[in-house]
Amino acid sequence: MNTTKEEVRSLLQKLPENCTLEDVQYHLYVIEKVQRGIERAEKEGTIPHEEVERRLGKWISK
Repeated sequence: MNTTKEEVRSLLQKLPENCTLEDVQYHLYVIEKVQRGIERAEKEGTIPHEEVERRLGKWISK
């Protein structure tokens, strides 16, 4: 597993030279949210695709 510093270094290498601090903050935010989502899915499990469709079908009209 990469350390936080390694992840930040990797991100900075991938971003263009003319990126802004806001760009860096946004990408760090996204990385954190994805990591939290993966951790939560591992701990709590996930919902099958069919169940998601059923639940969304109540809100979305076709």
